[in-house]
Amino acid sequence: MKKDITSIFKAHLVPKEVYKGGKNIPPTDKKIYKLSSNENPLGASPKAVAAMKAALDNIDIYPDQTDIRLREALVKDFDGQLSADQFLCGNSGSEVIDILLRAFINEGDEVIFSNPCFLPYSVFSRWYGANQVDIPLLAPNYDLDVEGILNAINEKTKMIFLTSPNNPTGTYIPKSVMDDFMARVPKNILVVFDEVYRHFADAEDYVTALPYVLEGHNVVGLNSFSKTYGLAGQRIGYGYTTATIASYVRLIHKPFLLPLTSIEAAIGALNDTEFIEETVKTVLEGRTFIAKAFDELGIKYWPSQANFFIIDPPLPEIKFTDKMMEEGIMVRPVSQFGAPGMVRITIGDAEANEALVKALRKIK
Repeated sequence: MKKDITSIFKAHLVPKEVYKGGKNIPPTDKKIYKLSSNENPLGASPKAVAAMKAALDNIDIYPDQTDIRLREALVKDFDGQLSADQFLCGNSGSEVIDILLRAFINEGDEVIFSNPCFLPYSVFSRWYGANQVDIPLLAPNYDLDVEGILNAINEKTKMIFLTSPNNPTGTYIPKSVMDDFMARVPKNILVVFDEVYRHFADAEDYVTALPYVLEGHNVVGLNSFSKTYGLAGQRIGYGYTTATIASYVRLIHKPFLLPLTSIEAAIGALNDTEFIEETVKTVLEGRTFIAKAFDELGIKYWPSQANFFIIDPPLPEIKFTDKMMEEGIMVRPVSQFGAPGMVRITIGDAEANEALVKALRKIK
């Protein structure tokens, strides 16, 4: 039997679905408001940009061997509640997901997630031969199905992904629900708690992974510099967990893990308190403004704790997306995220939000 190179391809790498990030603004002379990728409405942290520029004089030299300087900066950002040994970094939050899967998942293991959710949980886990177990969020409010997840756990389960605030729904997991879940999840399973949008959550009962890490639970708090800090183009992310887990995962870190500009940008951004506060203020004010407009226009949406909304659009999702683009507004259909027919809209600055509402009034 004649064989070719494809005969040695790994079966689980043959594409079933591929994660594609949001589109960039197409070449045009028209003013386009990009409200499709949950980017920072104010741009990048000025201190991060200044730090990157200062680093360019040394761009011909290899960067730091490890991520220790960034981890030490993160210790300060977390007010000394965690040690440097409890952090692990990567080139984006998505890469941290990949690193965790590479460290823990073998072919045939099971990974649990809850659609609608961030697509890399399923796509990346497939790269390592994992079987995906989807326990969908509960209708009508996209609540976490705690009992469904716990009942799905078996001897093959190695990792569970939770997200709060959740992408693409903007909903969150209340502290009482997390407390119950963490108390009951088996101790030999890693819980990855994606809290990339945590800075925008203002619900009284919102909780991050931090208290559970401090209690010694096997949980990783996943974070990114793409949203609050405005560094989506630099691709920087990190996680925090127990020292035991973090030290193990760092065994597969490559030398010179992070580019010099990324290290300096991240440290600069962590120190840019004024920018962080202004970003959060802009998002929260925009969230209120847009929600009011949705109410006035009769557009169905879900209350959000993030820097975006998910809506049930007044037109089929692709037609709605195209119509909005004609009005200069980029939005994102999220069927690929497990929310068929829905569209995600990023909260912009005041000008972008006003343009969004104007476009909605026109096509409604």
